[in-house]
Amino acid sequence: MTKTAESVWSDCLSFIQDNIQPQAYKTWFEPIKAVKLTDNALSIQVPSKFFYEWLEEHYVKVLKVALTKELGENARLVYIIKMENTYGNKQPFTEKIPSSNRGNVKAQEVDVPLKNKSPELKNPFVIPGIRNVKIESQLNPSYNFENFLEGDANRLARSAGLAVANKPGGTSFNPLLIFGGVGLGKTHLAHAIGVEIKDKYPEKTVLYISAEKFTQQYIESVKKNNRNDFIHFYQIVDVLIIDDVQFLSGKTGTQDVFFHIFNHLHQNGKQVILTSDKAPVDMQDIEQRLLSRFKWGLSAELQKPDFETRVSILRNMLYRDGVEMPDDIVDYVAKNIKTNVRELEGAIISLIAQSSFNKKEVTLDLAKQIVEKFVKNTKREVSIDYIQKVVSDYFQMDVATLQSKTRKRHIVQARQLAMFFAKKFTKASLASIGSQIGKRDHATVLHACKTVDNLTATDKQFRKYVEDLSKKLSL
Repeated sequence: MTKTAESVWSDCLSFIQDNIQPQAYKTWFEPIKAVKLTDNALSIQVPSKFFYEWLEEHYVKVLKVALTKELGENARLVYIIKMENTYGNKQPFTEKIPSSNRGNVKAQEVDVPLKNKSPELKNPFVIPGIRNVKIESQLNPSYNFENFLEGDANRLARSAGLAVANKPGGTSFNPLLIFGGVGLGKTHLAHAIGVEIKDKYPEKTVLYISAEKFTQQYIESVKKNNRNDFIHFYQIVDVLIIDDVQFLSGKTGTQDVFFHIFNHLHQNGKQVILTSDKAPVDMQDIEQRLLSRFKWGLSAELQKPDFETRVSILRNMLYRDGVEMPDDIVDYVAKNIKTNVRELEGAIISLIAQSSFNKKEVTLDLAKQIVEKFVKNTKREVSIDYIQKVVSDYFQMDVATLQSKTRKRHIVQARQLAMFFAKKFTKASLASIGSQIGKRDHATVLHACKTVDNLTATDKQFRKYVEDLSKKLSL
């Protein structure tokens, strides 16, 4: 029987499938098309230059053995690389090979003798800090489970993180979305999961990246006309960790590409871990189809640590740094800094620094001075989401009612107060405040602030509202 390109490649695939992981086979070999067979040279079509380079870097041995079995010792492999220069719903490759360039489709042939080699390959999608095709995880090993202390405020998120680390892609926590306020340990926990996975499964490709950097890379890929390479790159990751996913808000193109990457990873049993400063239900300007996927797995909240957990965090930190400190001072710091872990650790570092630089003994008085400065400096760091929650709770309504279009007087006043305090306690622009409080414009916010000023001066009951809320938000 005469051999054809299809029959030779089909036999090669049978051998390759038996010798590599099923997922690797699906990702890297199923998309390949056999094109022609000339003497002992088999031509195959691949979607991109990156695809060809990845095969050469990781699968040249198995390709050599498979092809030698079929075509003998002088077997040669010719890659036909064909890329779409536009993007959208088009396939990244087609079966027809044009004899010349047609429109925006390019074809390129690379004749590769099958030698065992480890060529120096450059990743066509260049990521700062990631060289060649080898993907560095970008993880911080000092952020691990050992120093992420468990307490009531983080037990669910920590336990889910450990479950994911033990069986990435194999639990119902996919994606795992960790959300909570500033400085509560979202990034620490995300890194800890990645570090644990790399420890248990060294062969897995783990990548940590901020949503901001992901967006920058996507914009760069569109500029350089290599969006397909960008997508291929992220599709080969086993565990993708995206920090601060709320920064995708309003970025339609980035959301679209992330949607397709997410689908590919999820469908192929890869693990996705996300962090955010808010729950999916509170995210604004994120496409509904993406939000629905965020809800597929588990959304675990990190809350403010209770007193016992704060004490444990401080003692663990002091022990780690080999510093001794009296219990009453540790307790004082833990009692007075309640907002987040980052500030808690910052206060202790300041206390140690003051003591060593000024050669002062660590006393309760010194602790009071440090804590007072910390509390004073962080008092005004209040988010718009938090303000809306405090105002809604005060008037016994939910945030959705506060943001609604209703013109009922008590709801309008609550909304105006939320805008007034957002302007007072945050650095957000009027447009940003309006967008987050019921999708209003900046003129509405300006009007709200003037109304609150006027009513405070003329209405005794309203003045009490302002005073009460000021106290709650200043705590």
